Amino acid sequence: MFLLNSKEISFPNPEFYDSEDGLFAIGGDLSPERLQHAYEIGLFPWFNEGEEILWWCPDPRFVLFPDKLKISKSMRRVLNKEDFQFTENKCFREVLTKCQKIERTGQDGTWLSDELIDSLEKLNQQNIAQSIEVWQDEKLVGGFYGLQIGKVFCGESMFSEVSNASKAGFINFVSNNKNNFDLIDCQIHSEHLESLGAEMISKKAYLKILNKQNEA
Repeated sequence: MFLLNSKEISFPNPEFYDSEDGLFAIGGDLSPERLQHAYEIGLFPWFNEGEEILWWCPDPRFVLFPDKLKISKSMRRVLNKEDFQFTENKCFREVLTKCQKIERTGQDGTWLSDELIDSLEKLNQQNIAQSIEVWQDEKLVGGFYGLQIGKVFCGESMFSEVSNASKAGFINFVSNNKNNFDLIDCQIHSEHLESLGAEMISKKAYLKILNKQNEA
């Protein structure tokens, strides 16, 4: 595990270092520049508010190849009803705030601090961070956000206030972007995303795909 300082925006190359639990570095800051650089080389922040900033690069990595998206019969029925409407980047900060405040099973806090949201909002203004919103009867009922690194979408967090809202938003997003993204990074395993076709690949394989974006 590497210790970072807040002055130099750099990380060691994660391709050459392994850790048993995926924890790669500690410290640094949450500036937009550092966040962008971290995602470009395969890292992401995940920590409890009030604690040191932790940077992760898990092995294996949980990802979704867009052409492997699975849509169950029940979700097809949900989508066919057209109860949900979808937008992108219409209310970025509100999506992040809802992701920050929603209660999650087994979690007492959130890594989405106000400082992190401020930095992500600046990246949204640069068209790097994106939000996807799900609406029902003109009310925001679900959504998620992530960062676009070339043709890789690094998904971060989602929320849902009504049944199937976030899942419908994710399916709609992936279905409409199969030609725009080679990979959706889901980071760590969840049954929710596994049911949609996400799978584990090695860190090496993930970084190889990511590095192609930086070379383009």
